[in-house]
Amino acid sequence: MLWTALVLGFLGSFHCVGMCGPIALAVGGKGGQTFLFNKIIYNFGRSLTYAGLGLVVGSLGFSLSLAGIQQGVSVAMGLLIVLFSLSYKKADRFLTIPALSGVVKWIKSHLSQYLKSGSKLAFFSTGLVNGLLPCGMVYMALVVAIGMQSPVLGAAYMFFFGLGTIPMLLGLMVSGSLLPVIRRQQFQKAIPYLGVLIGVLMVFRGLGLGIPGFSPELAVFDYGTQQVEITMCH
Repeated sequence: MLWTALVLGFLGSFHCVGMCGPIALAVGGKGGQTFLFNKIIYNFGRSLTYAGLGLVVGSLGFSLSLAGIQQGVSVAMGLLIVLFSLSYKKADRFLTIPALSGVVKWIKSHLSQYLKSGSKLAFFSTGLVNGLLPCGMVYMALVVAIGMQSPVLGAAYMFFFGLGTIPMLLGLMVSGSLLPVIRRQQFQKAIPYLGVLIGVLMVFRGLGLGIPGFSPELAVFDYGTQQVEITMCH
């Protein structure tokens, strides 16, 4: 499933560049190796924040699996991903809520001021904060991370999601210009198809049909009065 995080992140970057683009363009330097390094540590910081969020939601998924509903969680998250992928753009409408949009604008303005210091810590911490900005694609990836039902796998999934967004954003940061809207829209058209694929994979994973690498069997262990279902790895 981790490969889907890279692809989801890459395709998602064409959607998110409109919001993250101005901040990414503000991450600069004097050119050369320092210029590139500043941009790399910015993106690394952003990926670390995603990993932290994945750790949290992965822990939630793990807690639900300990309650003996591992199959239900995986199937439910898979179906939710399918629905989310067909309407992921609507999640960005939360930004139009006056209170939330005001917070986002405040964060962006302060980040812009902070970046003027030109320190490496400023670029890194800007990436960390940028990872907290609301985004429909991040929400979609977090749903998958819950379905991973593991703090480690949840963190890994979100970190790989962050890595997947780097090529597009790094290219933007180096070139200093956005891709034409039409070109970005062409890439975005693939997002719903990928989302449906991920959702279907999660549903089959939860069904435990005994298909190695696709729908592995679920072993049930009895710990006192509690039964815990664990996905068998082959």
